[in-house]
Amino acid sequence: MTVSLEQLRRCHFAVDLGAARTRVYVKGAGLVVDQPSVAAVNTRTGALIAVGEFAERMTGRTPNYIRVVRPVSGGTVVDIEMAQRMLRHLLGDKTRRALRRKARLRAAACTPHDADPLAQRATIETLVGLGARRVELVDTLIAAAVGCGLPVERPQGMMIIVCGAAATQVAVLSLGSIVTAERINVGGEAVDHAIVQHLRHEHELMLPSQSVRPLQLALSSNGLNAQGPVTTEIHGRDVATGLARCVQVDTSAVRDAIQTPLTAVLDGIGKVLRVCPPDLVADLADVGIMMVGGSALLPGFDEMLRQATGMPVHIAERPDVCAVQGIGAMLEGRIEPLTLDPLAA
Repeated sequence: MTVSLEQLRRCHFAVDLGAARTRVYVKGAGLVVDQPSVAAVNTRTGALIAVGEFAERMTGRTPNYIRVVRPVSGGTVVDIEMAQRMLRHLLGDKTRRALRRKARLRAAACTPHDADPLAQRATIETLVGLGARRVELVDTLIAAAVGCGLPVERPQGMMIIVCGAAATQVAVLSLGSIVTAERINVGGEAVDHAIVQHLRHEHELMLPSQSVRPLQLALSSNGLNAQGPVTTEIHGRDVATGLARCVQVDTSAVRDAIQTPLTAVLDGIGKVLRVCPPDLVADLADVGIMMVGGSALLPGFDEMLRQATGMPVHIAERPDVCAVQGIGAMLEGRIEPLTLDPLAA
């Protein structure tokens, strides 16, 4: 997965296929696609009905002959054909025609740090199906660090946490490389699931999938802290009767419910720090932790990490697009390569 900046400069477009959203950066045009990684298919005819935001709004609201699918799971393409069809529709005819005019189309893609060869191959096959003659793979951790402005080329320790929908990646970087990293199979979806299970067990209420995020936002005034509104009103379906019902949810109980998956992230940070060289850990005490990814915006998550680690915690300006912006900066040649000339004997 090691690729040089010179090879990336020859690429024409870059793709960040995430479990939650798909983003495409075209050289010279910038970010052209930022849509949910969702597609709706007619199972009778096999026709693709909708992709992106419109398909996501159809989740849980379709007749039995329409299936809403997610071709990407945990940063890995699980359905290559559907991922290709989704990307074609997201790009649109105009962008695809412009890319097809390239003599030898090259693409770059973000992949998780510990992606196995099969996962890497699935990503490559997806982009080859779009016409790419060559595909370069870039570690998501490196791309996100570049995208949020970290000086990755310096001999200085810096920690980055990529908070994704299906997983969280923690790494310590120095001299443009990953010193140590850990992948935790806990992300924004695990937090959503914890909230849904809490309401089902404690209130016998089934929560619509579209209502999980508003419930998280209801905690935004107090986040994971003890201040703020004591209760919030939630609408859902009664488990026993199936009728619509409204309940007053104790926000402190919701905070306790989502502590369990977030504690797993703290354990992952501890594993990384235990195997990290002491000099780099000392740097982290001053530099702190940089959080990127859509789940980094969970209210109070940064404060929780700050209290648990005792280190400064920062959230990137636009944490959700850091990875694709970072790989885009590499395509545009805005990143200077680190040169380590050997000393003369």
